[in-house]
Amino acid sequence: MIKLAHVCIETADLEATEAFYRCLGLKRQFDFRNRQEQLVGYYLKFDDETFLEVIAVQRVRVEGAVRHFAIQADDVEAVRRALVAAGVDCSEAYEADDHNRMFTCRDPNGVFIEVQQYGTSSLQRHGGTCPVDYVPRPA
Repeated sequence: MIKLAHVCIETADLEATEAFYRCLGLKRQFDFRNRQEQLVGYYLKFDDETFLEVIAVQRVRVEGAVRHFAIQADDVEAVRRALVAAGVDCSEAYEADDHNRMFTCRDPNGVFIEVQQYGTSSLQRHGGTCPVDYVPRPA
């Protein structure tokens, strides 16, 4: 069996990042502390064994190969309301081409996130082909 263990992101503000992900229901599992006992990162828990690793940096990089990551939620509308109440700019929820309900937002570090709710006809559950209007950009 292979499954996602964790995704690591950078942050220049550990407190704001944790507050954002707390709105999504994540809780801190453990901390990273340096020899001076400074908090330099932590693991946030999605479920039993899936985590978001958050590492402190002075300045978050603006480039990278990761375009986004997606979070599965039982109720995207409730999650969206919690984020909006916390001051996060979120898209409206909509039905995606792969038949899940979703919205998008960015965390305090600019990480693009899709929050998805799989329905009975979601391709994530049943497979199939998802038609998209996408052409890879030139290298």
